[in-house]
Amino acid sequence: MKLLLINTCGLEGVVALADDAGVRVVERLPGRGTSEHLMPAIRRLFETTGWRVPELGAVAVVIGPGSFTGVRVGLSAAKGLCEAGAVPMVAMSRLELVADALHHTLGNRQIALLDAGRGEYYCGVYQSGTSPVEELLGADAVEPMLRDGDGVTCEERVAQRLGQRVVLVIEPGPDELLAMARRRIGAGIWSDVAAIDANYMRRTDAEILQEKS
Repeated sequence: MKLLLINTCGLEGVVALADDAGVRVVERLPGRGTSEHLMPAIRRLFETTGWRVPELGAVAVVIGPGSFTGVRVGLSAAKGLCEAGAVPMVAMSRLELVADALHHTLGNRQIALLDAGRGEYYCGVYQSGTSPVEELLGADAVEPMLRDGDGVTCEERVAQRLGQRVVLVIEPGPDELLAMARRRIGAGIWSDVAAIDANYMRRTDAEILQEKS
């Protein structure tokens, strides 16, 4: 199965094409200016491989959390390609991808953490046999949680703040995206292209202002 992988939620973005043999071609995107670079990068990947969008078995996209612009740009591109090529979508959480880095090295409860600004954290708790929990938490709520689970982050600033209570891993790349996409597809977990929304986990400043007005 041919797959397009998209992640524009981190400090830098990545897009890749993969098939049953693994990742075939990759392009890295700068964190700033993702909206300008994403579609040209995807176009170059298809030109390199000679593939066409309708040939894809799925578009796998990370839908957040992360910067509002990065999350929106990646999901919008994925939706457009899925609709244009009649291709199904697999949506993935950046927090779950980060937590997945510890599945085979530590205990069965992972707490993934990303910097949300304003002294808060995007937090995802994953444990075998239970439904994942993702929420926006303050530092006072996060620190007690780390006594009861394995903390993990891909952001150095988070690791510096929380010290030895969290493990620092690399930002999920194309291989990690491909592994999770394959598991989702194998389990029959697909996303509704029309209904799927960005996983911002925080309202935008514009939404807050509109509510107050």
